[in-house]
Amino acid sequence: MNENNVEMTAAEMLRNARTTGRRKREIPTIAKQLCIREEFLEALESGNYHQIPELVYVLGFARNYAMELGLDPEEIVTKIKREMGLLPECQVAAGDGAEDAAGCAAAGAKRLRAGFFARAAQFVRKNWIWFVAGLVALVILIVGLTLALRPAADTAAPVVAPAPVVAVADPAFKQAVRERFGTENRENADVILQAAQESWVKIEDGRGNTVFSRVLVPGDIYYVPAGDKYKGTFGNAGGIDVWVDGKMAPKLGADHTRKSGISMAPDSLMAGAANAE
Repeated sequence: MNENNVEMTAAEMLRNARTTGRRKREIPTIAKQLCIREEFLEALESGNYHQIPELVYVLGFARNYAMELGLDPEEIVTKIKREMGLLPECQVAAGDGAEDAAGCAAAGAKRLRAGFFARAAQFVRKNWIWFVAGLVALVILIVGLTLALRPAADTAAPVVAPAPVVAVADPAFKQAVRERFGTENRENADVILQAAQESWVKIEDGRGNTVFSRVLVPGDIYYVPAGDKYKGTFGNAGGIDVWVDGKMAPKLGADHTRKSGISMAPDSLMAGAANAE
């Protein structure tokens, strides 16, 4: 690690990498290349991480931005975590004991939980009247539905057999499933994507309309709509496992390599013939 980088914040490193040297670049140009909104890149360069809606997006966008600017993505992500208070001040240096590291991690987790509950309590205090009104409305709704649906005394309620539940078997994923996306496509999906590493994924239909765009973290899966008209863009192609009809397809690319225009057609994926635009 460069000694100068130790003194610089993650935001300063990103802004310095973009605005100095021979390859000076503008934010709108990079935003189009990475498919990340300009205001999010500006938030990363100014250190205003709270302007990006979720932590997973902050870290995912920062990682892709750092790779695009030729910086070490792990160094940038670590700095951001430390600046956001996700890494405690007792962060263990290289060579310290694992027991101390576990203690630091536990302290950081405790601070995060305390902060979450404090914000939740503050929100409830500010909006208590809406909580009370919602509770009253819910009670009235339940009572009304109970009275309306109560059968007459002389009418026997028909016995309806429950509809059979069709279980859709998943393939033998390499990672434990963390969260599922695109579940509306689950019954018909020929192609399933699972993140083995953190990676930004965008799926477009034949007209170029975005049907899915998200940073997937290890264990997340996405059911791709059936058909051969969909194409994908991947911020970390090597971090995505592709399953076609229950079988793993060849990798889309190397780790930390951005690939775009990848056909999601099952035959193309299994043949390993997806061409990057």
